[in-house]
Amino acid sequence: MCTAVGLGITLPLAAAPWAQNSSSGRVETLRPSSALPPHVTGLFREPAGFVARNDGSFLVFDRRAHSVYRVSADRASANQLVSIGHESGRLIQPVAFAVGADGTFVVADAPFGRQRVQLFAGDGRQLGGWSLPGDVAELVRLGGLVLNGVGSLQYDGDHVFVNEPERGALITRYTIDGRADLTVGRLRETPYASTDSALHRAFNTGLPLVDPRGGYYFVFQTGEPRFRKYDAQGTLVFERVIQGRELDALLARQATVWPGRQSGSNEVPAVPPIVRTAAVRPNGELWIALAVPFTYVFDAEGEKVRVVRFEATGTLAPESLSFTSDGHVLATPGCYVFDAGG
Repeated sequence: MCTAVGLGITLPLAAAPWAQNSSSGRVETLRPSSALPPHVTGLFREPAGFVARNDGSFLVFDRRAHSVYRVSADRASANQLVSIGHESGRLIQPVAFAVGADGTFVVADAPFGRQRVQLFAGDGRQLGGWSLPGDVAELVRLGGLVLNGVGSLQYDGDHVFVNEPERGALITRYTIDGRADLTVGRLRETPYASTDSALHRAFNTGLPLVDPRGGYYFVFQTGEPRFRKYDAQGTLVFERVIQGRELDALLARQATVWPGRQSGSNEVPAVPPIVRTAAVRPNGELWIALAVPFTYVFDAEGEKVRVVRFEATGTLAPESLSFTSDGHVLATPGCYVFDAGG
């Protein structure tokens, strides 16, 4: 169950607005300005996606309940749009959710271990769907969530974007009827390219993100933390290393030796992520939520400009982030609304 502040309540900020000092330097503390009310969040078992729509309503992706809900614009009620089930138009073992600017949304799930993408209208009617080839290989997990494969799904209203390094590229773009029509970004080099294809794919796992101002970001979630910016044609614009004192201890604990596996076995390496989630703000800022409870903010030129920590009833480690056009950031768990500031 979500913990949430009441409807319309504004919580006090830290003494210095948007900022406080920590052992790692200047870290801005964001506290929620509002949230969904408790009688609404009490309906959800594990909200893993929280997005505002143009009509003022919200969509909530409840991963554990295998459902998507619409929350009314006044935040007073919620109704279930998509429910649990193996059959087409329902969800089973969903792993990712994304909303287009037109209010349509996509959900990736895994019936019988097969990767499936389904497209829904704003009222929950199924508009289409397709399956991706191959079974789910659980290479990168965060808690019980598989991040690789369709777990990386993004959607811009016209295309679906998935990280499929087995295709030889970082980003695969699909049309809404399931045709792959573009690949973007060469894989980064790893020591495992010729010796361990599963590890090589795991260290090329990440999030394909659409920049509202044009082009794409790709954020690596494992290994040395980096991100890349590509233009609309898929040409590399720049690449940046993600660095900061908040990451030092986590990086020092990363494995450097991986045990061998017998050929033909069903064993796969489990690589821990450095990045939990990421999203692009309408102004082109890239927000990267780390596996430690800090979020790094990069400007449109790829320079780090802020270090943010979300605080609600305690420190919040975002599982999802989304932005509104009026300068707010929505985060789960908790279904909180923050003033993005900056």
